[in-house]
Amino acid sequence: MIRIAILGSTGSIGRSTLEVVTRHPERFEVVSLAAHRNVELLSEQVQRFRPKRAVLADETCRVADTGGATWRSGMQALIDLASDPEVDVVVNALVGAVGLAPTIACLEAGHRLALANKESLVAGGALVLDAAARGRGSIVPIDSEHSAILQCLAGQPTTAVQRLILTASGGPFRGRNHEEFWHVGPDEALKHPTWDMGVKITIDSATLANKALEVIEAHFLYGLEYNRIQAVVHPQSIVHSFVEFVDGSVLAQLGFPTMELPILYALSYPERIGDATLRTFDPVQASPLTFEEIDQGAFPLYGLGTAAGAAGGAAAAAFNAGNEIAVQAFIQGAIRFPEMADVVSAAIDGTGSGDLSNIHDVIAVDGTARVIATEAASRLGEARMRTNS
Repeated sequence: MIRIAILGSTGSIGRSTLEVVTRHPERFEVVSLAAHRNVELLSEQVQRFRPKRAVLADETCRVADTGGATWRSGMQALIDLASDPEVDVVVNALVGAVGLAPTIACLEAGHRLALANKESLVAGGALVLDAAARGRGSIVPIDSEHSAILQCLAGQPTTAVQRLILTASGGPFRGRNHEEFWHVGPDEALKHPTWDMGVKITIDSATLANKALEVIEAHFLYGLEYNRIQAVVHPQSIVHSFVEFVDGSVLAQLGFPTMELPILYALSYPERIGDATLRTFDPVQASPLTFEEIDQGAFPLYGLGTAAGAAGGAAAAAFNAGNEIAVQAFIQGAIRFPEMADVVSAAIDGTGSGDLSNIHDVIAVDGTARVIATEAASRLGEARMRTNS
């Protein structure tokens, strides 16, 4: 029986994880659940899965013990869940840089980390790898692209790898030019053509910021330099990644788009567990499979993010923080779709690219970048109001 803690249980990945667990009660036991502040849904999950512990990350939330679980709130409570000795696998499905501290705690405790919170590696990749080395914890990615790479490697050392190629669906605005984006709103950006995901990652997919985050994540997960990691647009979302080996051989992992497959693999790794409810692959139905270059003129956040990753240190953390603020401002109608890149660029330029020696450095850079990004978004909003008045 594999004992699981799910951080971010009320989000898209968290809910999908619970669906997978439900189908395999003989293999998985939920011992802890955590959410940001969705008290109602978390309470329902506690009643259904009967975990020992429940946590709300928002410290302002106060809930009496219910459903047989002990309830707590705040960051320290999240960290305690992640390092709990009664846990075998921690699913980190939190959204944003808030996931970094629990990621480090999990790895220092020697647990397996089923990682969906890519921002952990983007903001503090070197610190995460150090934590894994100290505590002998392991990382198994949940992102479909990185799960695909892990499966293609199948124990091969990264010295055998020539290149990684991640795929991107292109999002709802594939094929449009930059000028058309001034008139799109959040509702359009949230209509992803192939994946059913949470709000933040769906907007990131529309801007292709998500693919930049995944390139940075791949750099830390697999130890390849940025010039050996690239991404292409693949509208069908059937091929999740390619791995090219030094002898010229190329392996790819394919499957119809569902996050339940990489979730199941991360929970059971290195074993594979059968699941009759997952869709059977049909190559005829999946055809044709097409691939395109990323239009970096139309989607500048991809280039901004990969450049920040290559710069290292504070730049990647600033990119992540600035992007979180930009997405929030866009959803709230404070800025327009193309202006998200301006907000993120301001955050990177205003923060610099110094080294990050510890988590306190990351928190400081994250906070500074958020302030700069918020101010940039405010200026853009005020300028638009003046123009319209």
